[in-house]
Amino acid sequence: MSKRFDVIGLSTALLTCTTILLAQQPVVRTADPITRGLQLTDFPRTIKVADNVYTYEDFHAGPEKFTTTNMFVVTDAGVLVADGQGSVPETKGLVEAIRKVTPKPITTVVIASDHGDHTAGNASFPAGVHYLIHPTSKAILERSAKAFALRGSGGGRGSGGGRGNADAWDLPADAELVADKKTMHMGAEEIQILFLGRAHTGGDLAVYLPRQKILFLSEIYLNRVFPAMRSAYPSEWLKALDRAEAMKPDLYIAGHGFTETGAVSQEEIRAYHKAMEAVIAEATRLYKSGVPVDVAIKEANWGEYASWTLASSQGPIAIRKIYEELSGQLK
Repeated sequence: MSKRFDVIGLSTALLTCTTILLAQQPVVRTADPITRGLQLTDFPRTIKVADNVYTYEDFHAGPEKFTTTNMFVVTDAGVLVADGQGSVPETKGLVEAIRKVTPKPITTVVIASDHGDHTAGNASFPAGVHYLIHPTSKAILERSAKAFALRGSGGGRGSGGGRGNADAWDLPADAELVADKKTMHMGAEEIQILFLGRAHTGGDLAVYLPRQKILFLSEIYLNRVFPAMRSAYPSEWLKALDRAEAMKPDLYIAGHGFTETGAVSQEEIRAYHKAMEAVIAEATRLYKSGVPVDVAIKEANWGEYASWTLASSQGPIAIRKIYEELSGQLK
């Protein structure tokens, strides 16, 4: 058992069916579970962050181990879930974990990120769930579903952009669009669905709980994960982070990387903001120096951020995306 967590249960073998409480202890600042002092067998896991608010962490697909993190809120009127996992079995694990916490039904799902590592398992959510989504993300999912249908169900799609297996899921026609802000009430709980600006996907939504002062940022905030810019809007992403920090919540929850205590989360979002600024500044330096993009990928100096999870794979993508933005070619 990690020194950082107190576990309600009899053994670490029960981690998948128990709830973990965050402990107020020093923490290793990393997205890597082994460096953090955890074991791969500790996941997936559910973490209680407030009386009725939880996160669920499971591993993202790929060679480097880091978490895809969801939030769920238990209310008198049912359960709201922010984001799913990257496959039908993985999201089924999320649904089962919620059942172990509460008998309340899942009634609402916020698609905060339209990427496949957050949506490809949505077929595991109960039928009749009410979805909320940004118009941009809705269009992206619809194009993706159409392309999948044209290809047929044989190949599937990977975790980067769509269906993770042959269990097809299409966004329901009655999904509710949130272009700016929606304030809703589930029982006595006020929940705000916010668009803070284009960031990681272009349709990024955040979920804010005013009573607890908790802000779930999905892929607007990647805790100790190198800025991933495959479909990003780099300079606008910085502005979205500005807006998130200006809200001054007690707790920030990332879409990737570990759930932190409130004080640590406030430090870590600022660390991520600085990482974004540093990556953009380095790519901008190379661009203004006239360095061709393929050469810039080799010459980029990420400094301390070279050790962050996914730096080797995401660094070249970031260079290309920032070059696109600086040259006016970003769509």
